Amino acid sequence: MKKLVVIDACIRGEESRTRRLAEPIIASLSKRYEIKRYDLTEMAIEPLTSRTYADRAAGIVPEWAAEAARTIAEADRILIAAPFWDMSFPAVVKVFFEHVSLFDITFTDNGRSCVGLCKCEKVMLVTTRGMNIPTGDAREQATSYLQALSRLWDLGTVLTVAAWNLDYSTPEELEEKIENATRFGLRLAESF
Repeated sequence: MKKLVVIDACIRGEESRTRRLAEPIIASLSKRYEIKRYDLTEMAIEPLTSRTYADRAAGIVPEWAAEAARTIAEADRILIAAPFWDMSFPAVVKVFFEHVSLFDITFTDNGRSCVGLCKCEKVMLVTTRGMNIPTGDAREQATSYLQALSRLWDLGTVLTVAAWNLDYSTPEELEEKIENATRFGLRLAESF
């Protein structure tokens, strides 16, 4: 069975609109993929420091980071469930990627440039945004960050499923926007 990595950064837990959007898509994909889930809100991941940077330079990395890097490198698909947060996604997502961006696991170099080592072909970002910021807007940096990371690690195409302007919608409009985005995500999941 093919492997799907789910990176969950839904900080509001069960109250998360992003999780409401993501879970039906994940459930649909679970019929075709073996899922490994990283719930970043439960992992107590700390930013890299001068100490952890020195450890990394000496080849010492946290075991969880090495395991996650290997899992990501072997994944067929990756789904990231993360709300819009300060023009991107919660910082814990970036910190997670910093820890698992490991030389000779997710990428290497060929003497001239970095080369990705991941076998993933598609990445799906599932997100909700309170503000009226559609995907591709200059104020929305999550998609462009993941596209850049995809080029470094060789992750393939980045697809974004988003519902936006939720904070300025009536309860009925909010429900309609989440339902429409869920339908769109389920259609993408068919060929994901």
